[in-house]
Amino acid sequence: MTKCIFLDRDGVINRDRVDYAYDLSHFEILAGVPQALVKLKKAGYLLVVVTNQSGIAKDIYTREDMRACHQYMHEQTDHVIDAVYYAPHHPSVTESLTRKPDTLMFEKAIARFGIDPGKSWMIGDKERDIIPARQFDIPSILIGPSKEETLAQYIVEDLAEATEIILGKL
Repeated sequence: MTKCIFLDRDGVINRDRVDYAYDLSHFEILAGVPQALVKLKKAGYLLVVVTNQSGIAKDIYTREDMRACHQYMHEQTDHVIDAVYYAPHHPSVTESLTRKPDTLMFEKAIARFGIDPGKSWMIGDKERDIIPARQFDIPSILIGPSKEETLAQYIVEDLAEATEIILGKL
């Protein structure tokens, strides 16, 4: 079975924006992210992004806009990300089990890659990222200050710090 790092996108890999991160001119990879991802990859982890992209359902941006950002993300991270699962839905428009905090994106990746949840991690910046991981007993790390109690095992400043915890260096 494969060990995996599940990663939220906005706020973990790229700077989160209140008006959505979908335009390449505003899509900024956070400092230290490429290096952290390479360390995790070298440690034998599969890297899978699981991201809600509700701006598609709200007609704020298109799938093509999102794909352009994902292509840029791959280029800026040395193509170490193995898969990207996204939920283009929003409850105001349509319901979906793919949208976090539901679990379908995780289920698809686990089935496709033979992922062992017990050897895997989830890194997110919102509690809705952590909830589905807990349903599979996947340990989790929350990035940034939590304004509420969290189900995550750790709270850190950034992906670099999360990587150090995962690799047992803190």
